[in-house]
Amino acid sequence: MTEPFRPAGKGLRTRLFQITFESDTPLAKGFDIALIVAILASVLVVMLDSVAAWHAAYGELFYWLEWGFTILFTIELGLRIYCLEKPWRYLRSFYGIVDILAVLPTWLMLILPGTQTLVIVRLLRVLRIFRVLRLMQFVGESRLLLDALKRSIRQIFLFFFAIFMLVIIFATVMYMIESPEDGFTSIPMSIYWAVVSLTTVGYGDIVPMTSLGKSITIMLMLIGYSIIAVPTGVFSAEVIRSIRADRYSDQACPGCGHDQHEKRARYCLKCGTWLDEETRDPNAP
Repeated sequence: MTEPFRPAGKGLRTRLFQITFESDTPLAKGFDIALIVAILASVLVVMLDSVAAWHAAYGELFYWLEWGFTILFTIELGLRIYCLEKPWRYLRSFYGIVDILAVLPTWLMLILPGTQTLVIVRLLRVLRIFRVLRLMQFVGESRLLLDALKRSIRQIFLFFFAIFMLVIIFATVMYMIESPEDGFTSIPMSIYWAVVSLTTVGYGDIVPMTSLGKSITIMLMLIGYSIIAVPTGVFSAEVIRSIRADRYSDQACPGCGHDQHEKRARYCLKCGTWLDEETRDPNAP
């Protein structure tokens, strides 16, 4: 069982729990796969219904298909709540919140028209495929990336703050140089131009006309290319540090003093000395 939930009692509720919350039986795995297929189909219906031509031709079919999926997922949510000992614990969990959001928009459509497009959040339910295909170990790898992001957040914040100040300076200069007729009607509009130029997107809706303005634009674009590697390098360095911390130990060898051994290592890589000083080397004479 991959979730900290328990069935409400024996009999039917236990059977439903095994089907809906576990994936170690053929029936439970088949249920999860069928659920994922239904989720993908419901998302596809919403996407196709957003196309004007498809909506005009098959709008009524899409409407009833969406209600069919919504009723199906509502029944599934009800069964999950019914078979649990503590349903509120499930409803407060990540999957519980996603399951509620998966059915809520369509029911809200009866009161607030237009909310049915929010059912695209159902795509998050496909995350259950990690449990079905036994891929939960990859979730542990994601924690490593999150730890690296937390450690590098200060450096990245300072970097983006410096870029923000640079954007304001360039925008103010361009506001003074260029005329309002060219789109530089205010400093906020000039900031928009500076961000577009710095990111080298270049929409072309605001374009400098003076030679000095074009020179500044070229400089800003070159700066944009050069700064891409800075946050990437900071984050990459933290990822490497996290990998080393997760894989290697700082314990020094009692024989030669060498450190940075793998955590599962038993003998020193350099001199072959037994590393665990608290226990006896089983291969010692």
